[in-house]
Amino acid sequence: MRTMKSLLMGLSTLCFAVPAFAQGGEASGGTNWVAAAAGIAMAIAAAGCGVGQGRASAAANEGIARNPSARASIQTALIIGLAFIESLAIYVLLVVFVKMK
Repeated sequence: MRTMKSLLMGLSTLCFAVPAFAQGGEASGGTNWVAAAAGIAMAIAAAGCGVGQGRASAAANEGIARNPSARASIQTALIIGLAFIESLAIYVLLVVFVKMK
């Protein structure tokens, strides 16, 4: 609990410090921070979607194992859920492409 609180305080301090040290134009060293942020966002989205799909598949398999007669309805709900989960990663990918343009 204390470690999490310290981590969040440190991150919020870094977020507020960015505008204070901001420089414009060529003085920033030419680093493309948009590309770095987009890559990190895509990595987080892909990891989150992978975990979500794994948990959804595990829950569906457990449900089918407990009640094989409900297989059709569980499978339909699983496929719809996986499509929604995957659409989140596709949305992040589109945002990355738009921001990189």
